[in-house]
Amino acid sequence: MIKNDFSNKRFVQLATAEVKEVSTRDNAKYAIGVDDTKYQQTISWLGYSYKDIYRIDITTGESKRIISRSPGDPRMSPSGNYLYWFNREDGRHYSYDLENEGSFSLTDIELGIFYDEENDRPMDPRSYGYGGWTADEEELVIYDRYDIWLARPNESRKIRKITNGRKDQIEYRIVILDKERDYLSAEQWLVRWINHKTKDEGYAHLNVYSGELTQLFLGPYKIDRSPLKAKSSNDIIWTKENYDVFPDLIHSDTLLQIQNIISNANPQQSEYSWGSIHMHEWKDDENMLRKGLLVLPDGFDPKKKYPLLVNFYERNSQNLHRHRAPYAHRSTINYAYYSSKGYILFNPDVYYKNGYPGKSSEVAVLSGVKSLIDKEFVDKDRIGVQGHSWGGYQVAHLLTKTDMFKCAESGAPVVNMISAYGGIRWGSGMSRQFQYEKTQSRLGATLWENPELYIENSPVFNLDKVNTPVLILHNDEDGAVPWYQGIEYFVGLRRLGKPAWMLNYNGEPHWPVKWQNRLDFNIRMEQFFDHYLMDAPMPRWMKRGVPALEKGILQGMELDTN
Repeated sequence: MIKNDFSNKRFVQLATAEVKEVSTRDNAKYAIGVDDTKYQQTISWLGYSYKDIYRIDITTGESKRIISRSPGDPRMSPSGNYLYWFNREDGRHYSYDLENEGSFSLTDIELGIFYDEENDRPMDPRSYGYGGWTADEEELVIYDRYDIWLARPNESRKIRKITNGRKDQIEYRIVILDKERDYLSAEQWLVRWINHKTKDEGYAHLNVYSGELTQLFLGPYKIDRSPLKAKSSNDIIWTKENYDVFPDLIHSDTLLQIQNIISNANPQQSEYSWGSIHMHEWKDDENMLRKGLLVLPDGFDPKKKYPLLVNFYERNSQNLHRHRAPYAHRSTINYAYYSSKGYILFNPDVYYKNGYPGKSSEVAVLSGVKSLIDKEFVDKDRIGVQGHSWGGYQVAHLLTKTDMFKCAESGAPVVNMISAYGGIRWGSGMSRQFQYEKTQSRLGATLWENPELYIENSPVFNLDKVNTPVLILHNDEDGAVPWYQGIEYFVGLRRLGKPAWMLNYNGEPHWPVKWQNRLDFNIRMEQFFDHYLMDAPMPRWMKRGVPALEKGILQGMELDTN
């Protein structure tokens, strides 16, 4: 980067061969340089690299290293007076006064927990983020899980809480209406609040000085996080949605006293069977309270027996009020569509124990399904399970541990964590080691430190125990999970004489992107589940396959009624 100094008719070089990444703010005295060259190798096992941070005088180009080996990502305040960042290793927020060269610890564990309290990965937890700056950069808004805090950037531990949401599990977050302003208004802020118990959301006005909250709207909805405000009036456009309510545009003022729905983008919904969604709670075998989403078809009769489809990933109960329009998804079943066919759908939350991701999903999912069977409206002989990517892995694991499911779809699964550990992500070229040691796969150790964990959590070593028919989706241009994982899965199952089918859409990535392929996948998946769970005839592609010479010519979707 080079700064053009018009007043002195000269250029000032800010970036160098060593410090290539430079950022600044309008009218700021200093620019910030970032160099992670000597730390880049750590991305392979941490998922991120450390950084050396430099203060660069934009008048002279003089550069000085002010932070070494930072595990955070410092950013500049609007006027360029401060740097601020979250240190993922010690869980604290920091600031740095660029003019006076002073560093300050803004938070401390004794003051509150400002990092992800629900982190269940063997990695340092992330923060809850920031809400902006007050005028003159007097205070910085920092979030914890529920509340809004104000921290003085040039004093250590000078921070105060201005909401009190933790007691009732209410989360408060500032809504920025004027995207062009650098600073928050002085006295009153619009905040979005989320009730973590009911998942209801709403808006309120927060008096910054007194902490008083004035409720404007609250209901069983997921509401707009970023409403649009008119430039010269208090008119705003926002949305609210839930399982039944499409997120049409709503016009109101900032007091939300009058709400005028100004669009009608989904009138056809009233013509279709839609079903209903509910929060289901149960206790697992260890007496831990669990939650999950339960979708029931229209006209649900608790005295009848229904087929059940289980679909899950990690945690989804927070999406209770999300609207789910019926369309051909890339990688998952559509709730409204399958409900309209007479299925019950279940999406259980999974909390993981480091080193045992497979066992963790097993405990959560199986206990949840059993709790539904106990209610006697689920046909225990007609239960299917579906998941993709991390969900696909968990499905593959479950099938080695139980015969509870009559059929399963497992999309883009990692079934061999040893061979996957040694590979790379084809899109970025990154080693996959960080995923298994620190992030989603949650093994928490290298392959050499604890090879037993890699074997225990790899379904491929237990395929002989699988008795469930399984449909596998894995595409040959998958950059996230190499498709040879799907091949290992399919070939192993077929070698053992297990009923298995594999779909591969040539040239497609982690999931089908092209519309025709998405439609094709959704039709085949529906035919698969309908055959096993609703006694529909088997389609020809399942009975005889689609030979290579017929691919793209004969689809084999005709139902075999013979």
